[in-house]
Amino acid sequence: MTEQGNIQAAGCPGVLHFSIDGSFRRLRGDHCPIKACALMSLLVAPISRDTWVRRGLVLEYISLGYNCLEVLVALVAGILAGSIALIGFGFDSVIEVTSSAVLLWRLNSDFDQKQRQRAETISLRIVGFCFMGLAIYVSFEATGDLWHRNAAEGSVAGIILASVSLVVMTLLARAKRRVARGIDSSALRADARQTEFCAYLSVILLGGLLLNALPGWWWADPVAALTMVPIITREGWRTLRGKSCECSHSYTS
Repeated sequence: MTEQGNIQAAGCPGVLHFSIDGSFRRLRGDHCPIKACALMSLLVAPISRDTWVRRGLVLEYISLGYNCLEVLVALVAGILAGSIALIGFGFDSVIEVTSSAVLLWRLNSDFDQKQRQRAETISLRIVGFCFMGLAIYVSFEATGDLWHRNAAEGSVAGIILASVSLVVMTLLARAKRRVARGIDSSALRADARQTEFCAYLSVILLGGLLLNALPGWWWADPVAALTMVPIITREGWRTLRGKSCECSHSYTS
């Protein structure tokens, strides 16, 4: 629903224009002031902080559930195929599970103003350490595979998982960023950024698994894993320093 023209104050005099499903409708405040005022209040009323927090909790529960499934599929498929990128992707999912659990605690603490800032600070630090743990693991394993020339086998399950995760994580990251702006939470912004990285990792993983199927491209898998490291490390460092990856902006006070 898109507002067209001006909405006037109490008493609802004048004309209200709205676009609904691409067509224009007109409501005259002097003809139906009660209905017009009710509709105006729905359009201009800000979303409360509690509503944003509840939305955030729903998103984190979805994220937690999906990432638990992702851990299982990625680790099993990665071990069977000998794919360090796929195993690294599974470990990233473990980090995502940890991050979601921490953010669930953070969001539940939001209802208590005295605990809110403390929970925010602790959550931000934990998410930052999760980033660093992921970077260390991927660096160690991928470097070892390159040194020993370990060739991973193809994995249909891994390709399907990466494709699905690309879509799911992109949508979750976008929704989390919106809630983070609504409550002005750096911890949730960092968690949204980590979810966004999971989408990036899905693209890298997908490319590595597909290239790995070509003759002579055994190195594609560990190289794909190593390309993740600088981005993850930089974001982890920023998070530990308490820097937000987006400009702080709150929809509500």
